[in-house]
Amino acid sequence: MSGTSTSGKAAAPVSDGPPVSLLTKILNNVFPKVPDFFSLLNDQCEVVAESMETLVAFMETGDAQKGITVRELEKRGDEIKARNLAILAKAFATPLDREDIYRAITSIDEIANYAKTTVREVEALQLTPDPYMLEMAKIMSEGTTALKRGYSKLSFDPLGAVEDERAVHQSEYTVETCYRKALAALLDADSNARQAEGIQGQETEARLMMQTITLFKHRELYRHMSNLGDRVAAAGSVLYDIMVQL
Repeated sequence: MSGTSTSGKAAAPVSDGPPVSLLTKILNNVFPKVPDFFSLLNDQCEVVAESMETLVAFMETGDAQKGITVRELEKRGDEIKARNLAILAKAFATPLDREDIYRAITSIDEIANYAKTTVREVEALQLTPDPYMLEMAKIMSEGTTALKRGYSKLSFDPLGAVEDERAVHQSEYTVETCYRKALAALLDADSNARQAEGIQGQETEARLMMQTITLFKHRELYRHMSNLGDRVAAAGSVLYDIMVQL
């Protein structure tokens, strides 16, 4: 009978590729593969950029679900940060200075932390997001998008990140301008007097006290968002330090 013979013998396992030589195994142990920290940092930047985009949506709508999403993204960012730090601790060699990699990991993560605490302050102070909060959030979202673009270029075109790094720092300057405008409007005497008069069902002294408390709440939130702008700029400074070394 013609055809393929069938027997009880098990089929030989299919190889996924050529066998690894003993020399290759030894070299891999002595000189382990260098982790791709460029991709690892890009992962962090992706989460931070998404976090800031969601913060903008939160300031546009006051939607509590958007605030929850900002918190979830911060947790995801913490997980990526922990992973990256663990890889850095175990790495035999790195494509960049170890201290700069550490600074990059922590400075990028700080942005997501501040985005989360911004949402917390809005909720804790029982504030309704206003146009100044929204404007500052949009500016910083543009800054983190530029940060993401800059880090994505480091592995193949570090000098191409120059304009992105400038855009990151420009976002801080623009946020500070917006912050001062917000304070000027907040501390306008005539505006505060009108708002105090508009509070119904309270004696004059009580109305003034309520308006003063509202003023301080807004001032606290504005200042926190200004500090968030500082965190974006700090991450941009680390990007610059890495860029000039490549």
